Amino acid sequence: MSINASGWRPEAPISGGKAAPTTTGNKALMLEEALIFEIGDTTTTGVDLVEPVAATSRLGDLARTAPIGLPGLSEPETVRHYTRLSRQNYGIDLGFFPLGSCTMKHNPRLNEKMARLPGFADIHPLAPVQSVQGALEVIQQLAHWLVTLTGMDSVAMSPKAGAHGELCGVLAIRAALEARGEGHRKIILVPESAHGTNPATAAFAGYSVEDIPATADGRVDTEKLIARLGPDVAGVMITNPNTCGLFERDMRVISDAVHAAGGLVYCDGANFNAIVGRVRPGDLGIDAMHINLHKTFSTPHGGGGPGSGPVVFSKALSPFAPLPFVEKTDDGFHLVEEETAGEHHAGAFGRMVAFHGQMGMFTRALTYILSHGADGLRQVSEDAVLNANYILRSLDSTLEAPFGGSGPCMHEALFSDNGLADGFSTIDVAKGLIDEGFHPMTMYFPLVVHGAMLIEPTETESKAALDQFIVALRSVAERAKAGDISLKSAPHFAPRSRLDETLAARKPILVWKDPGLAQAAE
Repeated sequence: MSINASGWRPEAPISGGKAAPTTTGNKALMLEEALIFEIGDTTTTGVDLVEPVAATSRLGDLARTAPIGLPGLSEPETVRHYTRLSRQNYGIDLGFFPLGSCTMKHNPRLNEKMARLPGFADIHPLAPVQSVQGALEVIQQLAHWLVTLTGMDSVAMSPKAGAHGELCGVLAIRAALEARGEGHRKIILVPESAHGTNPATAAFAGYSVEDIPATADGRVDTEKLIARLGPDVAGVMITNPNTCGLFERDMRVISDAVHAAGGLVYCDGANFNAIVGRVRPGDLGIDAMHINLHKTFSTPHGGGGPGSGPVVFSKALSPFAPLPFVEKTDDGFHLVEEETAGEHHAGAFGRMVAFHGQMGMFTRALTYILSHGADGLRQVSEDAVLNANYILRSLDSTLEAPFGGSGPCMHEALFSDNGLADGFSTIDVAKGLIDEGFHPMTMYFPLVVHGAMLIEPTETESKAALDQFIVALRSVAERAKAGDISLKSAPHFAPRSRLDETLAARKPILVWKDPGLAQAAE
């Protein structure tokens, strides 16, 4: 009986009577493994249990009538399975995460330790107010510093994430307009350089959206925006710094013009990490802006994890901010709700969530702010901008930087796939980067740039780490420019080779089915 290089005996049966595979699929110490449903058997269990004494069920019609269908595994099988899965994941604790417009930066472990303190991690939203005074004080202190850092008048802490914060701001704008009898204003202007959620949010709130084009240097066309203002325009939603990684230098001019025309200004503050400590949005005439705590202030970001998007308001919009909010009185901290709002907050448009917000995100953000201090927060934005410009200038001779001549970029550097060999595009560069040990950058966004490659190094990466990435990306880009055909099948060293992107998007397999049952159903 022959034994192949992988160690399997092709003719030998394995458990369950299945034919043995001829190869393992392993790549060195990265072991290939079947799905957990295929490892274990639903008829067995990894532990021995004594047959329970018969008892009368109290479940009634809710009692299970079919097997649960979960595989039975031993403890070693279970531990190895999930450990192997974790090794196939890429995270910021493993290396540089260059996603543009998503700020995947290292999160200080101090912040995690604070968020896990029992007094913060174990509290319940319905706990008596007197028993959670410390938590309410954390929320109130964080609110104070967010208002201070932005130069605004007040803040709504309850929105759960960026787009949720956008909706909060737009609803406050609508409430303000209706309060002054101008509910007929139904147009929101959104520049091409804004985040894609901005027009979606405006439309969801019942507004019609009109695009404002960008200039050749990647910024909003101020003249065309001002020319479109009129009695039907409710306001503008503008991202600053924008999706091209550029600061909107005419922000004050735009705000003044919108206010003169009777509208209000919403700023997408997702990129606040590029200007925190240096620019106060309130000084730019902004009426509402959300802040992604899970970007600027360290909370783990991505993968559908927890987010938080507090919204800061100008004096014009503060009376319409949503409930609840924390208020300090002589006898402690309180949550102001509908029944306690009274006349001092009678104009609130409603509430965004059932409870107040994300306690873990608040604790991390306040820890981040207090541990950095004013000088540290200023350095955060300075280092983020410095690192992005280092990426931009180190690679603009290799990759086309469409706005490289528009002045320094902010937190992210933008490149295009122009100049690559015929038939090669951004996706080939991205897949090639995986073989170099790096997670790919953001691809094909923003849409204003063909084959966009958006890279955000954040402030937490060292020069040595950036140099490694620059060498790798330059190498892959040169191969793409030379027409290296091997890039078309990259990645070669990842647990999985390149997928059929179209098939994966249109016919994803999201649920495991027993092959035998699936075949019978067909």
